[in-house]
Amino acid sequence: MFKNLNTGAIGIHDKSLTESIELAAATGFAGIDFNIREAAALVAAHGLNYVRDLFASHGVLPGQWGLPVAWNQPRWQEDLTELPQFAALGAALGCTRTATWCPSWSDSRNFAENYQWHIARYRPIAEILADHGCSLGIEFLGPQHLWSSHPFRFISSMGEMLTLARDIGTGNVGLLLDAYHLYTAGDDIDALDVLTPGDVVVVHINDAPAGIARQEQADLVRCLPLETGVIDLVGFMQKLAAIDYAGPVTTEPFSARLNAIAADDPVAAAWEVSHAMDRLWQLSRL
Repeated sequence: MFKNLNTGAIGIHDKSLTESIELAAATGFAGIDFNIREAAALVAAHGLNYVRDLFASHGVLPGQWGLPVAWNQPRWQEDLTELPQFAALGAALGCTRTATWCPSWSDSRNFAENYQWHIARYRPIAEILADHGCSLGIEFLGPQHLWSSHPFRFISSMGEMLTLARDIGTGNVGLLLDAYHLYTAGDDIDALDVLTPGDVVVVHINDAPAGIARQEQADLVRCLPLETGVIDLVGFMQKLAAIDYAGPVTTEPFSARLNAIAADDPVAAAWEVSHAMDRLWQLSRL
């Protein structure tokens, strides 16, 4: 597994692909999340080798590309028609991981109805990705406040998401596994013992604010890895190492303090995240 940078997740906005690669290289990251549509535009303008060289010349890996299909919007089928070209490009760049998230609630469908609805949306996406050797990670959302104010709860735990991934039936769907969502869903680190290498597509690491009960943690208030020690991130990383997870690990702290730093000095913000991740790697003996 490798240290991966998502600039937007740490409050750094409006960076081009080139600028994001340069920032990652300058601050000790091995890979980045990137926009596959932007990469496609660069290929159209300059050729595939140009984009490959952007990564290679800086020693930065393409970690994962955000799924370019708005599967819960009316335009989803239009997006689906474009997915084969993006999946082919991802594979050509050596990046076969993409990911999305799944709401943990519904205002109109009960659990069983919503389950079948999501399979109907995810399966054609996964089939196209499979045709190009790509995998789809789906993120479950653990915080209770996200679903408790809605009529119907939906998937909000790792076990439920693993079941959905397997029921999609294409063999290339797994988790976008976020340590914060695992914690807020009520699972302990030992829950990861059921995982196989194919179950984990993308990983996010965050710590949780101290002094707040699990069931009261808010989705968009998190901390840098090891900042509070509330989440056993060392154990989390060691469990991933035990299944030989080889993909990107990204910090997504939604930290107002870090965002303020990023607004003034993006390099300083990236370094702070990089140092926090280095410490986690060292303590985890990776």
